[in-house]
Amino acid sequence: MSTQAESNDALLAQGGTLDEETARAEVYGLLAALYYAPPGAELLEQLRVAATEAPAEGGFLEEPWRGLVSAARDLDLQTITTEYNALFGGVGKPEVYLFGSHYLSGFLNEKPLAKLRDDLAALGLARDETMPETEDHIAYLCEVMRYLIAGDDVAVANLTKQREFFAAHFQPWINPMCDAIEGNPSARFYAALAGFTRAFLSVEMQGFDMLN
Repeated sequence: MSTQAESNDALLAQGGTLDEETARAEVYGLLAALYYAPPGAELLEQLRVAATEAPAEGGFLEEPWRGLVSAARDLDLQTITTEYNALFGGVGKPEVYLFGSHYLSGFLNEKPLAKLRDDLAALGLARDETMPETEDHIAYLCEVMRYLIAGDDVAVANLTKQREFFAAHFQPWINPMCDAIEGNPSARFYAALAGFTRAFLSVEMQGFDMLN
């Protein structure tokens, strides 16, 4: 998807150059991991030593990626874990929701979630019953996109399915979620992550628009 080459800017430092689709899948996988739980020590160390220069000078994702890496270098694991729990955890209402249905309808487990489940079933996908979160959690959706990019079943792992899923289940609500994270005074590492998320998904959106 040549219109999305900027996604390569965001990769963790690798031994070689990954092809563009693999790069996109890697970024979605990283987002899924960071939104699902606080980073483990190994992932945090990978972020700290990641390259921050884009392959081409001035790449669109270079600054937000540099901000995320800088936050990983500035904050220790316990501080990031505490921040994650303060923003997204706790008993009852969290400071910030990571569920699409909240932003689309104002409530959890509403019609947007039902539509998502129908679309996942059509793709042959279903939530692992051991996962406590519903399917509209941002981490789950990122994992679905990674599958639609890197999966072996070309009937579903193709650009058409990616565009359809992205338009229905990311595009309508991802910016409000990023706004909520960045606007929370407790957010430091996750404010940087939200900024990178917004930039990366903006590149994705532009790329899909150019397929029309």
